[in-house]
Amino acid sequence: MLSTVHTIAINGLDASRVLIEINVTPFSQPRDALYVMVGLPDSAVKESKTRVRSAMENSGYNARGAADVAVNFAPADVKKEGSGYDLPLAVGLLHAFEQAKFPPDVLNRYMFLGELGLDGDLRPVRGVLPAAILARKLGYEALIVPAENAREAAVVNQLKVYGASKLRDVMQHLDGTQELQPTEVDTRAEYYASQTDFPYDFSEVKGQPAVKRAFEVAAAGGHNLLLVGSPGCGKSMMAKRLPSILPPLTLAESLETTQIHSIAGKLERGATLISTRPFRSPHHTISDVALIGGGASMQPGEISLAHNGILFLDEFPHYTKNALETMRQPLEDRVITISRARYNVTLPCSFMLVAAMNPCPCGYYNDPSHECTCTPAQVQRYLSRISGPLLDRIDLQVEVVPVPVKELTNAPEGEPSANIRARVMAARERQRERFVNSPGVHCNAQMSARQLQELVVLDEAAQDALSLALDRLGLSARAYERVLKVARTIADLEDSDKVQRQHIAEAVSYRNLDRSSWGT
Repeated sequence: MLSTVHTIAINGLDASRVLIEINVTPFSQPRDALYVMVGLPDSAVKESKTRVRSAMENSGYNARGAADVAVNFAPADVKKEGSGYDLPLAVGLLHAFEQAKFPPDVLNRYMFLGELGLDGDLRPVRGVLPAAILARKLGYEALIVPAENAREAAVVNQLKVYGASKLRDVMQHLDGTQELQPTEVDTRAEYYASQTDFPYDFSEVKGQPAVKRAFEVAAAGGHNLLLVGSPGCGKSMMAKRLPSILPPLTLAESLETTQIHSIAGKLERGATLISTRPFRSPHHTISDVALIGGGASMQPGEISLAHNGILFLDEFPHYTKNALETMRQPLEDRVITISRARYNVTLPCSFMLVAAMNPCPCGYYNDPSHECTCTPAQVQRYLSRISGPLLDRIDLQVEVVPVPVKELTNAPEGEPSANIRARVMAARERQRERFVNSPGVHCNAQMSARQLQELVVLDEAAQDALSLALDRLGLSARAYERVLKVARTIADLEDSDKVQRQHIAEAVSYRNLDRSSWGT
């Protein structure tokens, strides 16, 4: 008997339909039964034979008989990876062995995804959200997944999502003896309720007005930021508070971000949509593959997991040179294409880069209360771990000076994040109106060279100030563009249509780590 069950395969962020065709051929002569899988299954899929048979037996079904089993995963040219094929395989085998009491057309209404334990329990898998999106797109009536994945899939409207705990529950639902209840999630209510839930607030930061201003400018324009300062001056502490002043995620951004985390298996069990911007902070010993993505079995890297959020790299110069240089292209293009022998995928990676570093090997260059023991050559050599092209891609380069303990004790509470966020959102609204006819551009940091020329208008005094800065600092063409983008953001914060001299002056002040002036 032939049985066909519907499931998915994941390639990057894209899900594609997979048909599992199972043919059972009885035989009368005494011999060992054959069990053959074709259609590019990986090791995890091939191992499903043992899991599925044990799960069926422990669920009260007869999984063996005098019959050969042929399993085909179609289309045959798409690699099938992971344990999510266990459930559709079990359903198809039980139907092919005529252990299920429902007509064949019932299977055409459902898409299945889930891993099976030996006892018949259903266990969560990755990529459920892309599966739900595909199921709705292709017109399936429902998606059946493990109970722990049900809320994740239920954010997709116009699709019934059934969460099951055991294989037997799925079979009883299909034959109508005990139907599962669809999982319902009030997506919008849950999403908006958790958008302002931040563990850290800028009101806890005392002093550092210039640095907090730099954070505000970076948030308003989506600019990359580098913090340079001695140990303990608050670089990491302030970086952790950046999400609290960023504009809230839109539903479209949240859906895209959640898909990436779903594919990577990073979603919490029972989670729905990610409602706050991601904050990823990998250790400086991270491998190139873990940062960028890829591997034998494709996994999104940290730059993709930080999509629509923040990638925080502490101890910036201590990352491997190759890891840092591989970020140059994603920082410009905001997508990463990973090409390997077995796959070719393109993943989004539109993130704000926030980096922190000491100014020198000993950490106390320019520190007012500690003496630096490094020579100028050592300072230059330390900074040279960050290449000029990469440094050019960082819009704001800010020196952080420690606040004396006496001032910390008596300093008033800082401005709340909510107040800063309101100004940031007002500036972003100006940018949204500016780029309404520019698909894919949402903030000043994403402007192209042509848009920069058309949309950034400088008055005469601003033009003179910029020319003077270029001569003194010896900025590259890319750094010149970054200064203009930052100046445009500062003007947006002041609700100014034109970029003025003071805006240029402030933007240039954030380039104080350029090679010609730092460490001498």
